[in-house]
Amino acid sequence: MASILILVGTESGNAQMVADALKPVLEGAGHAVDVTDKAATKADLEAHEMLLVVCATHGSGDIPTNILPLAETLERERPDLSAHRYGVIALGDMTYQDTFCGGGKKVDKVLELCGAKKVGARLEVDASSQPLPDEEALTWVESWKALV
Repeated sequence: MASILILVGTESGNAQMVADALKPVLEGAGHAVDVTDKAATKADLEAHEMLLVVCATHGSGDIPTNILPLAETLERERPDLSAHRYGVIALGDMTYQDTFCGGGKKVDKVLELCGAKKVGARLEVDASSQPLPDEEALTWVESWKALV
């Protein structure tokens, strides 16, 4: 079983709600799961081989302020994350088509640039059609956890 770190990027609490809903599902599958909204460096990721990013979008497709230091550090330093695998749940609002799920997409790109291996497809949750993002994420995680 895997050691999973759920990285939360949130402004209004929706991404935290999703992470809190996913943790017991992943633990029920036998994984060791930690959740944080404070990771800022590669060292904060080291104890886990699997990362699950749950990231909201705010402003003009921006990364939430709590996870921005991590994304900026990884983009600037480009540490070797090839020993890590990851998945992404991006939250956004399709009424902002040009920036839809921008926060999650940007964190996804940074992890890829650092050599982490994506597991499964990124889930993009549209707040304009799905007001409760945890419901869609719970469906998605059932297939994702089988890939872990």
